[in-house]
Amino acid sequence: MKIRLGTRGSALATSQSKRIIRRLEALGHELEMVIIKTEGDMDQTRPFVELGPAGLFVRALEQALVEESVDLVVHSYKDLPSLSPEQLTVAAMPERMAQCDQLLIRESSHDPKAEGPLPLRLGSMVGTASARRLALLKELRPDLRDGLLRGNVPTRLQKLKDGKFDAILLASAGLQRLHEAAEAGDSEALDFSGLIRVDLDEEWFVPAPSQGALALQVRKSDQETAKAVATLDDVEEHRAVAAERRLLELVNAGCQIPFGAWATVADGGAITLVAFLERDGLRNRVSIQGTDVETVAQEALTGLLAKESAK
Repeated sequence: MKIRLGTRGSALATSQSKRIIRRLEALGHELEMVIIKTEGDMDQTRPFVELGPAGLFVRALEQALVEESVDLVVHSYKDLPSLSPEQLTVAAMPERMAQCDQLLIRESSHDPKAEGPLPLRLGSMVGTASARRLALLKELRPDLRDGLLRGNVPTRLQKLKDGKFDAILLASAGLQRLHEAAEAGDSEALDFSGLIRVDLDEEWFVPAPSQGALALQVRKSDQETAKAVATLDDVEEHRAVAAERRLLELVNAGCQIPFGAWATVADGGAITLVAFLERDGLRNRVSIQGTDVETVAQEALTGLLAKESAK
């Protein structure tokens, strides 16, 4: 069957989509890639918290699905709001890549003797547009300064190399996917010369819900495309992401609220969910274990709110 796949036009988005295209073509399907410009791509000057409700990178993509100008959309799952149009569903989530954030540091700003997990000189300037990352930075290193960082990954790296920041924060999975795209000849290789890269432990620098995962979204009425895409689903990893995203829905956290959630699934099926929330200047953390997605998410919410009330 022929499938029209909609995607953002950034190097990262197109590389993610090409990865899915190759897998679906290997299953005998014919794919056409359609580039769609989103609101988040058009405004590169403001932090995400100022750009309105969650979904600034996905609204145009979902509208194209609803209007039937495309049959499938590939999202970075963490960009997808907890509530989408009723006509749409996530038909599959392929295997998840690294979930952690990565700190990229200019060599001159690196301090391996610094206290705590962030090896940065006192008072370093760190670039980010994420409310979650900013809150975690302030919790771990109150001495650090922050600056707005927007643009695609090569643009962000260049700003770091040009000395506009001492360090920047990026999702490790995005860098991994761009590396694979360069090896496949789909994009140019990223230049990390002069930079030190540090993967940040997910338990204390809690990632965004569903970070490292892709969401393959289709129309509920399009059973043929849904069936084709469902063969790519990673069932166990999807359970972990389901717990993170259920808590996201319960907290009602978009780009405006500093919130992180990270779940893992053990061999026996038990879920461990770690969460971080900042609200009204209070920063709270919980770690919950269980076997049922809904129960784990509800208990995590109760723990976050109980700590919030106690303070």
